[in-house]
Amino acid sequence: MSSSKVTLAGSERQPIGTRVGDQADDETIEVSVILKPKVRAAVPHAGGASVSREEFAAKHGAESAAIEKVKEFAKENDLTVTEVSPERRTVKLEGSAANMARAFEVTLARYQHEGHEYRARSGGIKLPAELAGSVEAVLGLDNRPQAKAHFRVHGSHSPKPSAAAVSYTPRQVAALYQFPLDVTGAGETIGILELGGGFKPADLKSYFAGLGVAEPTVVAVLVDKAKNKPTNANSADGEVLLDIEVSGGIAPGAKIAVYFAPNTSQGFQDALTTAIHDATNKPSVISISWGGAESTWTAQSMTAFDSAAQDAAALGITVCAASGDNGSGDGVTDGANHVDFPASSPHILACGGTSLQSANGAITSETVWNDGTTGGAGGGGFSVQFPLPTWQSADKITGGGRGVPDVSGDADPETGYKILVDGESLVIGGTSAVAPLWSGLIALLNQKLKKPVGFLQPTLYGLAMTAGAFHDITSGSNGAFSAGPGWDAASGLGSPSGANLLKALGAAGL
Repeated sequence: MSSSKVTLAGSERQPIGTRVGDQADDETIEVSVILKPKVRAAVPHAGGASVSREEFAAKHGAESAAIEKVKEFAKENDLTVTEVSPERRTVKLEGSAANMARAFEVTLARYQHEGHEYRARSGGIKLPAELAGSVEAVLGLDNRPQAKAHFRVHGSHSPKPSAAAVSYTPRQVAALYQFPLDVTGAGETIGILELGGGFKPADLKSYFAGLGVAEPTVVAVLVDKAKNKPTNANSADGEVLLDIEVSGGIAPGAKIAVYFAPNTSQGFQDALTTAIHDATNKPSVISISWGGAESTWTAQSMTAFDSAAQDAAALGITVCAASGDNGSGDGVTDGANHVDFPASSPHILACGGTSLQSANGAITSETVWNDGTTGGAGGGGFSVQFPLPTWQSADKITGGGRGVPDVSGDADPETGYKILVDGESLVIGGTSAVAPLWSGLIALLNQKLKKPVGFLQPTLYGLAMTAGAFHDITSGSNGAFSAGPGWDAASGLGSPSGANLLKALGAAGL
């Protein structure tokens, strides 16, 4: 392979935090080289799947010639190929930090930020010119924590919880939203991505017995040497149990596969592609409650993640993601508006947050979740990474790029979910609850319609409000954006009206 190298588009990255030392040359590093598809699989805008898992690798996986080029590159740079996955379009390489730095022409050092020490890289990643055109991303050289869990425990952020605070079980929320609870999600698998924490089977047994529903089958799938590692209720365990208990409470007949991965851009990508192409568990819907402002990601990482989400759409898999818990600024302190990724991927159903009040089994009011700067607010706004999709353009959405969120649901910790975490009963909110809420609903819809709804957004926006498929949220704001009739960047299309949504999807041919 020629010695002339070019910078991989979108790979530029700079350290954050404080430099604390040199990177040890002999540390072993594993990177994931993400390759482009040989032919991009068609994304069906009417839902369902355009290709089967069995066909995918041969038709839409990585080019064998590109894989061979990566192997040649590895050999020339004293790196070892540890894994080749054509369907995931991923080749993993392992080697010393010194060899990695030399191969990709990057500078590595140790940095500390927000209590974490990590391996940082500076500058863009360089690849041989004849290989670079086949590569979407090289992930793993930098292993800073990439995402935050979007859950909030009631009372932990607000010194004076509201006297009007109320809490619900997941099934109570599902009933308020008129989910089709005459089915259980049987035959479906809900995939959940987790970048930390863990669960204890005893918690699940106790929790679902308390709900009065059958305990779902829950399996842990370990990615990139991660572990199902529960510790205590003050950890990411709160996220893991929220996701399992909300989705499982709504669809107890569905299997739940929890994909644990390291909290890095590499771990996140590998978890998603592992879930999408899991031929054993075969998720039909994937729930993601972790993310971060677009400005904290490299362009190559967002491109690769969205590319994988397109593969999911082609396979008929719906991917849901929380839109963030820090309002229109998404936790960035520059005074500008920011949206959360991966919710901002146009191929992911972005799930925003509301505050839900009810009486006698019916909704009495629903507004945008906004508890102020310390209490949190639903994320939303307009992407600077992804252009406005055609299916949003038709809805006369203006503001720049892809609008977030698409849909919403109860997320306010003041109207939160009753969850059991490491033996402790908590009330938890955040948009982290809305991704598994919608994932549970989608499992029910898939069972009722006898086929996967898949990539839903074009259909959802095409339904319009006249179908009654959504409770239109017209009150409240997430900071810069206010709710109003129809779609808005505070609540999306609104919260689900399950029975009407099912009827409308059936009428639309799903």
